[in-house]
Amino acid sequence: MPAFAELLRGYDRFRGRSYAMQKSRYDQLASEGQHPPVMIISCCDSRVDPTTIFDTVPGQVFAVRNVANLVPPYAPDSNLHGTSAAIEFAVLGLHVRHIVIMGHGQCGGIKASLSGTDLGEPGPSFIDNWMSIVSEAREKVVSGQHEDPQRALELEAIKVSIKNLRSFPYVCELEQNGELKLHGCFFAIHDGVLHILDEESGKFTEA
Repeated sequence: MPAFAELLRGYDRFRGRSYAMQKSRYDQLASEGQHPPVMIISCCDSRVDPTTIFDTVPGQVFAVRNVANLVPPYAPDSNLHGTSAAIEFAVLGLHVRHIVIMGHGQCGGIKASLSGTDLGEPGPSFIDNWMSIVSEAREKVVSGQHEDPQRALELEAIKVSIKNLRSFPYVCELEQNGELKLHGCFFAIHDGVLHILDEESGKFTEA
C-alpha cells in the first residue's frame, strides 16, 4: 500500500512542521470552536485543493468539495442533500460572510456533461444525474459557437451555482442585507492563474 504509506509520511511531516508551528492556533480552535469567515465550494479534483491555492491557515475556510463544484437548487424535501446541508450549516450555523464558488480547467464532471460518462457501472449514473444541474447551461454551450466548449461550460457552471445559491432563502436575504457576499472564480490548472467573475459583465478576469 505505497499510496497510503505516503499519506502517513505526510502526516509525520505535518506533525513535525505545520502542526508544531501552529500549535497555539490549533489549541485556540479546539477550545473556541471554528468561526471561518469564508465558505469555498470547489471540485473534488485532486489538482485543485482550495486551501493550497489560497494558502489558507486552519480555521480560515469552511470547505465543501463535490463533482464540478456545483450547487443544486434549493429543494426542501426529504432527499439527501450533502452540499445543501453544508451551505445551511455554513450560513446559519457558522455565519460565514463570503461564499466562493471555485471552478477549474480540465474538469472531469464538465467533460462528462458534454460527452456522457461510461465508467462501466450498470444502471443510472450518479455523475450524469448530478451533472443535470447544468443541463440548461450545457444546451446553451452546445448550441452556441464556442472555440472551447469545455472551458465555456466550466465558466457557465460557476454562474449556475451562484444563481442556485440565491435560491436558498437565507442566502438571498443575507446577501440583500449586505451580510453575505457571493463570489465566482476559476483556476486554470495549466498556468496556475486564478480568474475572478465580474457578475455585472459576466466575464472572468485574472486576479
